[in-house]
Amino acid sequence: MPKKTIDKQLQEVDAWLAAGGFSRAKRPKGALKRSRDQRTDDARAARARKAAKTTGKGIEVIRADWKWKWLAHGFSTRTGGTSTTFGRIDLNLGGSNDSPETIAKNRRLFLRALSPTTSGQRLTTVKQVHSAHVHVINDVPDQPLTGDGMITRVPGLLLGVQVADCVPVLVVDPVNRAVGAFHAGWRGTVKRIVEKGIGMMRMAYGSDAAQMHAAIGPCVGQCCYAVGDEVIDAFKSQFVYGAELFREVYDDDPVKKKYPLLFLTARAPGHSPIGPQTHLDLVEANRRQLLDAGLTAENIWSADLCTSCHPEKLFSHRAEHGFTGRMIGVVGVRAV
Repeated sequence: MPKKTIDKQLQEVDAWLAAGGFSRAKRPKGALKRSRDQRTDDARAARARKAAKTTGKGIEVIRADWKWKWLAHGFSTRTGGTSTTFGRIDLNLGGSNDSPETIAKNRRLFLRALSPTTSGQRLTTVKQVHSAHVHVINDVPDQPLTGDGMITRVPGLLLGVQVADCVPVLVVDPVNRAVGAFHAGWRGTVKRIVEKGIGMMRMAYGSDAAQMHAAIGPCVGQCCYAVGDEVIDAFKSQFVYGAELFREVYDDDPVKKKYPLLFLTARAPGHSPIGPQTHLDLVEANRRQLLDAGLTAENIWSADLCTSCHPEKLFSHRAEHGFTGRMIGVVGVRAV
């Protein structure tokens, strides 16, 4: 039916209703589209919730090649879980971009995947502030502690550090059955948090560094970690080998290679930002600290996974411009 005919009929209906003291209710402008969009959003959310109920089985745990049956340890990825905040089904285990309820549920799922046969296990984390502060944990605290490292040998206590590019380091003393978990971003690494943590394990538990083992989890690799003068100066001032942790990387963007004229600047030579970037190797920085603390090279394991290179598998603060979740590295002595 032509629109003019419909409009004429509606006018006649309006006139007839007005004669009786009534009026036809009119839908606000754009209401039909908003209603349609809402139904689409609701349907999408319902599908996501339905899918999330079955994703607990897809949780992946990355483990070092450690065989001690009394030990529970592992690094999470973003696969599985129940979070839909980031446009897919994720195992988000921390951060402020998701609801506390979702994070708590994901943590339960991860702990079940980490150690399904252990009952009574309790996870403790700290409010991370890129420090070198390490806590001795004898029980789950009533209020979150502030720091970036924890050590314990209490059975059933699991220590967890959250990361999305920073380096998670897990340390085990198999002789005294003591463990440590450390969050080492560039600031914590400069402050020697891993080296300090091992020293505290030696002091608190009589650990022998030569018999200890360490695992370095997924983190941003040197391939993707461009840094500025502040970071370069900090490492070179604190470590004799500081200069060895950096290398220059030229921009390998295929678009810039194909269309170089599009990226020319009018600035004088020597003043243009185009050129090599300096990249930091945080994995090597922490490996050197472990060696300096007394661990042997064969007792240091690394996942060798760059978070920024694999955003489909791992959370990366850099690759996702800050809107991302958190993974976790966990270690503990199994409950008896």
